[in-house]
Amino acid sequence: CLEFVWNVEEDFKPVPDTWIPAKDTEFSHGNPLPDENGHMPGWVPVEKNSKQYCWHSSVVNYEAEVALVLKPHTDPGLLEISPVPLSEILEQTLELIGTNINANPYGLGSKKQPVHLLVPHGAFEIKNPPALEPNDILSWFEGCSEGKVEGIVWHCHNGCLIKLHRHHLGLRWPLAETFLSSQPVVISCNRTKCGCDLEPQSLFHHFSNLDGQRFDRLKDIKFD
Repeated sequence: CLEFVWNVEEDFKPVPDTWIPAKDTEFSHGNPLPDENGHMPGWVPVEKNSKQYCWHSSVVNYEAEVALVLKPHTDPGLLEISPVPLSEILEQTLELIGTNINANPYGLGSKKQPVHLLVPHGAFEIKNPPALEPNDILSWFEGCSEGKVEGIVWHCHNGCLIKLHRHHLGLRWPLAETFLSSQPVVISCNRTKCGCDLEPQSLFHHFSNLDGQRFDRLKDIKFD
């Protein structure tokens, strides 16, 4: 059989002028080439007042150079929302979650007060992963609380990452109840970390007012 070959000019939209290619991206005649999965990974800068990326920019304090990040707390079974220096998340990929993202499966915020956060990929390690058998993986997604997630990414010893999404198994997403949204969360967001001059309507201002508070679930976080 003939090997499939991408036609970069016809099969892909042109990348934006501000697009920054990921490491090891190959080029041909000035055009980036897709990887074996048909992806051309890279970054597009998110400017402070960008309307197109307004929810992304809402989680970044450009003056203080920090971002609002959801991550595991040092105490097992507890989540933490805190500002993280941008210098600590360079060359990483993070996912934006929140009110206006992908049907908001985690119940963050409301239309009146949208809430968005960044989640570093790989931050949440699966404690009891399923065996690498189709039926075991399917049972794990359907039968245990830890399986109420969008997908799994296996980190292989050779550096490869293998992602399995619920959709790949014909399973529904989003769910009414997710593993992440069922855990308690603490706010660690004092003003010295967030920056001194906070805009009154910014997420950093609202979270700094909740510094030290603990909530049973993500959807219980209220600013009023």
